[in-house]
Amino acid sequence: MPRLVLAVLLLALFASGPARAARCGGDFHAFIGSFSQEAAAAGISQSVISQALDGVQQDAGVLAFDRRQRGTFRKSFEQYVATRVGPGRINTGRAMLQRHAALLSSIEQKYGVPRQILVAIWGLETDFGKGDMGKLPVFRVLATLAHDCRRTKLFQGELLSALQIVQRGDLRLNDMIGAYAGEIGQTQFLPSSYIKYGVDFDGNGHVDLRHSVPDVLASTANLLHTNGFKMGASYEEGSANFEAMREWNRAVVYRKTIAYFADRLMGR
Repeated sequence: MPRLVLAVLLLALFASGPARAARCGGDFHAFIGSFSQEAAAAGISQSVISQALDGVQQDAGVLAFDRRQRGTFRKSFEQYVATRVGPGRINTGRAMLQRHAALLSSIEQKYGVPRQILVAIWGLETDFGKGDMGKLPVFRVLATLAHDCRRTKLFQGELLSALQIVQRGDLRLNDMIGAYAGEIGQTQFLPSSYIKYGVDFDGNGHVDLRHSVPDVLASTANLLHTNGFKMGASYEEGSANFEAMREWNRAVVYRKTIAYFADRLMGR
């Protein structure tokens, strides 16, 4: 190959390097350095990158939990729902329907998702925001999973979205605490869903899915609406609305539990 042509090809390859995904595996700190360059090329400020990723460490517990989670939904629907929907949670859910009736009515009118579905999801995910939203630093979790080669493309995307949440000013760095896959807030949005579906429903200029109930419920409704959920139609297994909930959770058992809980909230 002529030297000039070879030089041009090598220059093009070098120039295109930052656009490629950081290489998973290998030295963790080298991976973070490579990813940081890509984040900067994607428009994330150096200040946000440094605050979030400087000194970040791998978390072996996250990887161990990720491997165990594959069997979460092997229980039958009857076995699973018995552990998730009891009288206490139903009664609390009904109280939430009354407490937030005006808000839920506004969300129904705008997004066409019934209130009982939203409250059921809210209750199942974090006991209506009063339960466990996760205790792990989101950037440590996502950096660990992004470095792991099994789903590196997925979690590199989630890591970039988490940086965008901080850059937009939606959450402060010390609020970026979540669960074992980096889920955030009262209905446990992955960062990419936070960016894609998050709604500032309380009008304060930020999408806050940790502290703002209007933002939490409206964002949950927006996700379902965007994926085809229709007001007034069945949401039982086999329906179009049941399929629309797949964007929330692919597990049939979990979606059946949402539908069952929603019906119980309405006295059905």
